[in-house]
Amino acid sequence: MTSPAPAAGDRPVRIGVQLQPQHAPYPAIRAAAARAEEMGLDVAFNWDHFYPLYGDPDGLHFECWTMLAAWAEATSRIEIGALVTCNSYRNPQLLADMARTVDHVSAHDTGTGRLVLGIGSGWFEKDYTEYGYEFGTAGARLDKLAEDLPLIESRLAALNPAPTRRVPVLIGGGGERKTLRIVARHADIWHGFGDAETIAHKHEVLDAHCAAIGRDPHEIERSAGVDTADDPGEKGEALHAAGTRLFTIGVGGPDFDLAPLQQWLSWRDEKNAGA
Repeated sequence: MTSPAPAAGDRPVRIGVQLQPQHAPYPAIRAAAARAEEMGLDVAFNWDHFYPLYGDPDGLHFECWTMLAAWAEATSRIEIGALVTCNSYRNPQLLADMARTVDHVSAHDTGTGRLVLGIGSGWFEKDYTEYGYEFGTAGARLDKLAEDLPLIESRLAALNPAPTRRVPVLIGGGGERKTLRIVARHADIWHGFGDAETIAHKHEVLDAHCAAIGRDPHEIERSAGVDTADDPGEKGEALHAAGTRLFTIGVGGPDFDLAPLQQWLSWRDEKNAGA
């Protein structure tokens, strides 16, 4: 369980980018992460897949966690993480140790790590079939996520040295019966997709799951994916009114055009200045 966190209205707006690790050589991805930090973005995510999700299905692609370790060395301020790690691909206690290690690598001389442990139950069948993982059913994968998260938490608590901070856990997915119940029990951040009405409804469901276990729902930061074409003055304002505070824009290779994110950064600064 997390320690108390600010209510949604007291949290600052944050802007993230998901640098999709596809269709580009690694130097281009690394340069994009450096640009994201220079621009003042709050979080840089990649994703945990083995093949591209868009474009040529067999195009250039890189693995998630080795990349996060490299980003931990190549950056110094921006938070980093996967949006999201697939729980099926790694032993949960090994994943906890990997997360602790990247947390320390990212701390540099500050003593405080920058990793966000984003995790979900997995969904991309090609990853499973090509790499020999059992795909099973969505329900079974969610049950396994619920089973593995306590193992991740207990291993993080047992490691020597311990993580530099309580590593925040982000859980992605909008399933109301299972996923959001798991979020209520284990997450520091919930990430979803949809318009403001959809997101507001998911927040209500999540709040109810929190109430059922006696957890303050304000402990969970609310995150949502937005598009480069979205206007922060419209979609951003609508999602903000629904309680969203972390807004993440996906950007793909080979060019990794981050220019559209500048309007989101300006909007963030205006919102936070007026808070």
